[in-house]
Amino acid sequence: MTNFSRRQFVALGGASFLAACGNGVGSSGGARIDARVDSAFNFLYSNVPGSQDLADKAVGILMIPLVSEAGLIGVGGSYGRGALRLNGATVDYYSTASASFGLQLGAQQYSHALFFMTEEALSEFRRSPGWEVGADARFVASNEGGRLGIDTTTALSPVIAVVFGQAGLIAGASVEGNKYTRIIP
Repeated sequence: MTNFSRRQFVALGGASFLAACGNGVGSSGGARIDARVDSAFNFLYSNVPGSQDLADKAVGILMIPLVSEAGLIGVGGSYGRGALRLNGATVDYYSTASASFGLQLGAQQYSHALFFMTEEALSEFRRSPGWEVGADARFVASNEGGRLGIDTTTALSPVIAVVFGQAGLIAGASVEGNKYTRIIP
């Protein structure tokens, strides 16, 4: 058995505490993300008709309440954090990031949600160390009547992405090319 002096014990305890803080243990980051996710769900359900019906059919929803995107002369990127919810409860936190190249100038912010419509799609997402939106995802937006543009083909998709609440100076918002990574807030 090793005997520690008081100084060694305090140093070891302090280092452990700082390591725990760095990993999100004991921080309010999760509560802050959850509050933003709740607000984004409230906005989505009250402003995008059909979104509640879609949520009722989903096995899980990843809500990213705020994505900030900027581009300057040929290089751009975006970043946001959110929560994966199953049956209304947060089970994991994720970040999303993307990089883009090409003619672009401006900045915008938006929210997006990924509705996982099958257990298989959700399981694949959760097992992946860095998941990217691929060809199996369908993108929907509010049509002129304000309702989500979900047709029979889209409704059968394993993942449905909804982008909403756009504000800024870059035209359009998409989650194509975004990478999702599990985080500890």
